[in-house]
Amino acid sequence: MTADFLLELLSEEIPARMQAKAETDLARLFAEQLAAAGLQAEAIETYSTPRRLALIARGLPAETQAVSEEVKGPRVGAPPQALEGFLRKTGLTHAQLVDRDGILFAMIEKPGRSTASVLAEAVPAIIRGFPWPKSMRWGASSASTESIRWVRPLHGIIALLGEEIVDFEIAGLQSGAATVGHRFHHSGIITIGSANDYAEKLRACHVIIDPAERRQIIADGARAAASAAGLALVEDEGLLAENAGLTEWPVPLLGSFDPAFLEVPREVIQLTMRTNQKYFACMAASGELAPNFICTANIQAADGGSSIVAGNEKVLAARLSDAKFFWEQDLKIPLEEQAKKLDQIVFHEKLGTVAQRVDRMISLVDDLAPSFPGLDVAVAKRAASLSKADLVTAMVGEFPELQGILGGYYARHQREAESVALAIESHYRPSGPVDECPRESEAVAVALAEKVDSLVGFFGIDERPTGSKDPFALRRAALAIIRLVDENGLRLPLARLFQAAAQLFRNQGFDVADQQQNLIVFFADRLKVQQREAGVRHDLIDAVFALGGEDDLVRLLARVKALQAFVETAEGADLLAGYKRASNILKKETWVGEGTDRPASVYDLEAEEAALISALNVAEPRAEAAVEAEEFGAAMAALAGLRAPVDVFFDKVTVNDADPVKREARLNLLARLRSAVHRVADFSKIEG
Repeated sequence: MTADFLLELLSEEIPARMQAKAETDLARLFAEQLAAAGLQAEAIETYSTPRRLALIARGLPAETQAVSEEVKGPRVGAPPQALEGFLRKTGLTHAQLVDRDGILFAMIEKPGRSTASVLAEAVPAIIRGFPWPKSMRWGASSASTESIRWVRPLHGIIALLGEEIVDFEIAGLQSGAATVGHRFHHSGIITIGSANDYAEKLRACHVIIDPAERRQIIADGARAAASAAGLALVEDEGLLAENAGLTEWPVPLLGSFDPAFLEVPREVIQLTMRTNQKYFACMAASGELAPNFICTANIQAADGGSSIVAGNEKVLAARLSDAKFFWEQDLKIPLEEQAKKLDQIVFHEKLGTVAQRVDRMISLVDDLAPSFPGLDVAVAKRAASLSKADLVTAMVGEFPELQGILGGYYARHQREAESVALAIESHYRPSGPVDECPRESEAVAVALAEKVDSLVGFFGIDERPTGSKDPFALRRAALAIIRLVDENGLRLPLARLFQAAAQLFRNQGFDVADQQQNLIVFFADRLKVQQREAGVRHDLIDAVFALGGEDDLVRLLARVKALQAFVETAEGADLLAGYKRASNILKKETWVGEGTDRPASVYDLEAEEAALISALNVAEPRAEAAVEAEEFGAAMAALAGLRAPVDVFFDKVTVNDADPVKREARLNLLARLRSAVHRVADFSKIEG
């Protein structure tokens, strides 16, 4: 016979951002406690609201099974103290131990236990060991470090196995069957009968325990409220989850603000509403931001929510008034004047000020120019010179997330060229895998200059990413450069660019070491990460990088993609197998020579040997010419012609012939085969 177990931990408000992880942690810890006692639930469900964390374990047996546990002890003849300690630990006598190959073992019989007793021990252990990101002590007991910690003061515990209370006490809290409903709609005590009526009893008291259901209610209600006003909701999954984590009975409501605030950039308005007020933004049919918002109340108000909306409108008006003031004050100072203050901001103590960083970015535009046919260098330099000016504005001080974006707005208002404004606006992009890449040459050049400066500078002072730590976001910068280069088809010699950037640091008096090779290796690793989603094999990237001297990402990726298409064919797989066989022989013989073939007059060539030489005579120049022309598919096709003669050669010819002349010639032939293949990629790096 089985029963369901209900656990509810009632507390003061749990931060919305912690609830989802708390559900996961509760399920994990509970399952671990059950497993340690030899129990397993048919299913575990977890729920959270701002005031409670709950778990339902379905189908628990009435008791655990009796088990026999084997415990390893000391060796036969061990010191008496070791044996006595083991006997005390197990509660057995020496005669009850089992000698197995000179080692003593204790066979301990563990009788079955009631599931209720297991749970009575497990739940307090879970509470005491719960991994909240932040937790607190409270009350008189908080003076002791032994007191329990919880995210907020814990007020009640439901523990029901079937319809029976699992009895335990922790920190003065006694387990029971009582909880409370909604703080305002039903603040009285509710008695829960079992896991089966838990959700419905709470629903009757204006508490929806399932966060997924609350999210859906908010999403549907917000869309409906916006649609009724002829508007469209600006969808935001993160905000949806946060509002669900702030409410137990969510009620979406439509509010409005003075259209005059729309003079402020829409990103500022949306960030104000989202970050400070947890409001959803709305769009008009034209696609412009509408002077409206959706807030989520936690009660079903008697007046339909009009008082709640009025209060929220008042608070938002105050915040938008501040934003409008900052905006208007910033517009009075030209970006060029703002930029003069950048020498007061330290970029990094070993890499100078932001003003010095801007000077380096301006110089890097010249180094980038050869890779950008049609680049307006003057425009790109102007954009670079103003790119960081918004850092000293009041608005960016209030909304640092909008660096660059606000600079673009200021540039337009101050009648800078649109290409300058666009380059300022987008020079931090792409900031992530789904962020759009700039396309205009001037914008791409400034974005590259910014990221190259960071990478060369921080690598140069040995501040590279380590493990999971990347305080200067260098992995993200490298991935951004890869996307900027790849998606814009730029022929950019990275090593030369890194060298130029390092020299700019030295020109300013900074001690920056040359790190071109380390940076190329770093880019190879980032490229493998970035291309994994595109289905490109990491070993093929290694195979091309291993040739050395390849720092043109467009050419490299073209070579990798051609190589992948080749090795996935029968010809490619067979040639790879032949290459590996040749390489293994050369390695075993420690043969490093790349010697030429012995002329036929020295000894009579086997027909298969002559065929391979003839095939190499054709394939080598073709592959080399194709690689030189960057026609990598053609290079692979040239190598494909080696497949058949290589197979036959290994079937019919003895490489390690007793005749030393033949042996040397054939090893040199294999070395020549290896060299021919290496003109395209280092096949030794290819897996399989």
